[in-house]
Amino acid sequence: MALTADQLDGYVERDLDADVARWFPDAPRAGVPDDVRPVDPFLARLPKHAAIALAAFDRRVRAGTLPAVLGIEDWSYAFDFAANGCRVLHSDYETEVSDDDVWSVGADGGGNYFVVLTDGQVAVWFHEEEVLEAHTRFDSLDVFVWTMVRYHAVRSGALGLAAVEPDFRALAQPGVLAPEIGLLATLS
Repeated sequence: MALTADQLDGYVERDLDADVARWFPDAPRAGVPDDVRPVDPFLARLPKHAAIALAAFDRRVRAGTLPAVLGIEDWSYAFDFAANGCRVLHSDYETEVSDDDVWSVGADGGGNYFVVLTDGQVAVWFHEEEVLEAHTRFDSLDVFVWTMVRYHAVRSGALGLAAVEPDFRALAQPGVLAPEIGLLATLS
């Protein structure tokens, strides 16, 4: 039976810790300063399932239990776009998005940030264009984190691509399947 996005609801709260322990037991952990922006104002803007996932993720980030390989850095987590003179544009490259409507959960190592949107989806903010690229979306933070944990496990050699590629394809997330910029393209 093919994996569906609905089956991953609750992943961050329920299964993330076990996956981190399995594939990244000795990896350096990410850390953020104590004065990083509070997540609560953004949580209030999210649908309930998205708020639960982000609150669970935020607790793990602030506790220092997640591996740094996930792109969580003191400069990428809870990034304040407006305070840093950065715009956030919709995929039409014209419509501005308020800094209050995105929450950065990490970076890809190339200057691009993964952001949660107020509808609960996750997208990539491309720094050069300052745009939320359309073909980079994930249905939810649970799906995004599940995917990124496996993506980095494959990259580190802890997990074979053949073990996860069918699930990646079944989930049909644009951020995974997009030609050239999707996660599968970068693993091939």
